[in-house]
Amino acid sequence: MNAEAKDLGHVSLHTDNGIATIEFFHPLSNSLPGKLLNKLADTIRSCNDRPEIRVIVLRSGGDRAFCAGASFDELASIEDLPTGKEFFSGFAKVINACRTSNKLIIGRVQGKAVGGGVGVASATDYCFATVHASVKLSELAVGIGPFVVGPAVARKIGNAAMSQLAINATEWKSAEWAREKGLYAELFDTAEEMDAAIDALSAKLTASNPEAMRMLKRIFWEGTDHWDELLSERAAMSGQLVLSDFTKNAIAKFKAGAR
Repeated sequence: MNAEAKDLGHVSLHTDNGIATIEFFHPLSNSLPGKLLNKLADTIRSCNDRPEIRVIVLRSGGDRAFCAGASFDELASIEDLPTGKEFFSGFAKVINACRTSNKLIIGRVQGKAVGGGVGVASATDYCFATVHASVKLSELAVGIGPFVVGPAVARKIGNAAMSQLAINATEWKSAEWAREKGLYAELFDTAEEMDAAIDALSAKLTASNPEAMRMLKRIFWEGTDHWDELLSERAAMSGQLVLSDFTKNAIAKFKAGAR
């Protein structure tokens, strides 16, 4: 990634009739550097104190990949444990922002999701996707593991399905597989059909009792109050592994193959 590409990307918030649409985008398949991950988490949290917002739609820009995970070049540049822990804390912050939000979050997944992207989809409360939205947890293939996103993914699809993704780290699972396991609630052939369904559900939710939705949200996420500490511990695990010679060599081979 060149310096110019690192500076590109955005996180935006648009509100209309009680619906907050949060969009993240980066030109490299929506792979997110730490700066954008922090902004995304802050943007999600900023909706908590806005009573006019009844529901959040979380989406990415573009018409291809939903999210290719964290910035690979940032990963390759890590040289010490504090930097490693901070890097892997990026998606932890986003997941915890979704978890602690007092709004129901609808996910919109238009294309493939990798690593942290699977974690983001798992952290939404109701996720729509297209048939092109295959998933993969590729971390083990580069010498680490999906430690940070693992709790969110396992909560959504169960430990057995999560372990399939984590162990077979180079293989894609289809969007239909992800729907069957519970990651996606509904699948659509086109993004246009998906957006129509999102609009319809969002409109219904804006007319629902806000306090009832807040209560439902708390019930959905029962048993996760320790996740601030848990995901921080998981980030440190990955931050330690990325300093090993094994992982550095695996990353170098991956980058060489990607050229």
